[in-house]
Formats: sequence, C-alpha cells, structure tokens
Amino acid sequence: MSMKRFLIIGLVIALVLGLVSCGGGASSKIKVGMVTDAGTIDDKSFNQGTWEGVQKAAKEKSLEAKYLKPTGTTEADYLKEIGNLYDAGFKFIVCPGFKFETAIFKAQDKYADAKFVLIDGSPHAGDYKNVVKTNTVSIFFAEHESGFLVGVAAALQLKEGEFGFIGGMEIPAVQKFNWGFQQGVAYANKNFATKINIKAENVIYQGSFDNVSAGQQLAAQMFDKGVKAIFCAAGGVGVGAINEAKARATAGKKDTWIIGVDSDQYNDGIYTGDKSIILTSAMKRVDQAAYDMVLAQLDGKFPGGQTINLNAKTNGVSLPAKNPNLSADVLKTMEDVFKKVQNGDIKVAAEQGSLIK
Repeated sequence: MSMKRFLIIGLVIALVLGLVSCGGGASSKIKVGMVTDAGTIDDKSFNQGTWEGVQKAAKEKSLEAKYLKPTGTTEADYLKEIGNLYDAGFKFIVCPGFKFETAIFKAQDKYADAKFVLIDGSPHAGDYKNVVKTNTVSIFFAEHESGFLVGVAAALQLKEGEFGFIGGMEIPAVQKFNWGFQQGVAYANKNFATKINIKAENVIYQGSFDNVSAGQQLAAQMFDKGVKAIFCAAGGVGVGAINEAKARATAGKKDTWIIGVDSDQYNDGIYTGDKSIILTSAMKRVDQAAYDMVLAQLDGKFPGGQTINLNAKTNGVSLPAKNPNLSADVLKTMEDVFKKVQNGDIKVAAEQGSLIK
C-alpha cells in the first residue's frame, strides 16, 4: 500500500470517528441498560413498565437495550449487575425501585461517565441524606393521587360492598397507593352516595413483590369473605391475585374484581374472549418516565442532578386511556374528578389521613 493511499484511508477513518464523536452522533450510539428490582421483567407492573419504556425508546431510535436480573436484592447484587452492564458498554442505566438507592449512590461516583435513572428512589449512603449527582436523575410519582382516582372510579362502578387492598412491601410508594385509594373511596361515599367499606383486616402488606402464590392465597381469602374488588400494588404478588380472580370468573363467580397498578393491566386480566377481571388500573407512567429520559439524553437535555416529581398535573399518574369495565357515566364523572385533582380543587394527602380541604 502506498503512503498516499494510507494517508487517504487514515483521513477517512478520522472523519468518520469525528462525526460519531460529536453532536447527535455520540448520543445516537448509547446503549441502554436496566437492572430489575425484586420480581421479574414480566411482573405486569413496575419492572415490566420500566422495561417497556426502555424498549420503546430503543426501537424508535435504533438503540441496543439490555436488562439484567440480579441473583439477589442487596446493594452488592445491584452493583454487580450495574458493573456488568457498564463493562459491556451500557452507560445509560435505568434502575426501578428504592432498593437501588445506596447502590446508585456508589455507582454515580464509580462510573462517573455513565448516566443513571433512579425511579422511586434517591441516592444516599444509607443515611437518607440524598445526593443526586449530575450524572443521575431521581424520579418520583404521586401514587396517592393515582390510588385516589381508582378508589373513586371503583366505588362509582360497584356502588356498594367491601373492598380490599394487597400491597407488596410496606414502603412509601405502596403505602401512598393504599392511602390514596382509601381517600378515594371515602370521597365517593361522601360526594356520590356510594356505600363502600374497607375493613382493616382486608388491608394487607404481603412483604414482597415476587411471591405469586401468596398473592393468590390472600385474594382467595378476601373474596371468600365477600370482598368485591381488591386493589393490588404488589408486583408479582398482584399477579397471584389476578390469577385467583380469573379462575373464579372463569368458574362463573361474580364480583371478583382486581384493580391494577402501575400500568394498564386489563389484558393481563382477560379470562375469556375480551372479558377481563381488571376493573381499572392506577396508572403510574414509569414507562413514559424511562422513555423520556432516554430521549432527553439523546437530545443533550438529560436532567442530571435533579429530582423530578410526576403527578396528575403533569399526567404522570392517571386512569388508563380505555376502561372497558367502567360505564360511560362513571368515565364522564372521572374526567371531572381528574381535572379537579389536576387543578388542586381536590387535594389528596400523601400520608394516611383524610382529604385536605
């Protein structure tokens, strides 16, 4: 090969590398990774919703995406998989759940050239003194508002009877779903003359997000006691409750409703034809949050160092776009209720208690 030809080839390579390393080129080549929290990638809830957002962005922008499931749920387990993704070139990493807080606290320093999206958590060293570095963004949701909306909607649709709640771990995000749900039922009883009751014995935190069989057993016990609808904010535990409700509906039993969480779980509740035992779902747009953060990175607008709170006003929480098991009258009423939550006419408490007037 002549020296002249060698120099020309070298110049072409340099130009190509230069194009890739500047402007949108560098961003377009990011590899997006995710580490799952407790439960599986198809938990019909938090992990799945987050992964669907990552996949949507990856498909639209022709990005490589990959998730890893840790062998355990300790800080070391999470750091190991974050490191595995990083070593494989995945330097945009999404982590769903509060259990990642201390792991991300360390990772944001150890992998300073990576970007981290922490959903439902904020990095700290175990002391809860939150430190969100410039390569990390923390995203939280107003679960209490979402829980409120399904509480009102379910009460309006069923009008009277017993409701129940099954939570996973008793952590703030799950508690807020519960508290908002109870406020929604109380609001419907007071303002729309519904007659729904929630007994303390039918409000249960199972203690995990992956025990499917326990969720089925808890749902069976509640249905046997006459509970008409169960709101499940419990990941895989909620899948068990859905399975129980589907089995009963298939056997011809009525009033075995489940209220879904995080994503629209209607299809997960189908038991025959297009009939589903999912009354409605408390939407928490984790999919949109993950998707938006990937696009923000591609646009050079990653909000590093920020803590973002998504609520009804920002459409971060809502009912599903379609609710086949809610009547037209209920949906019309819910449009008005949602607007009131959005504009602050209805203020839902983020802790156990009554509506703030």
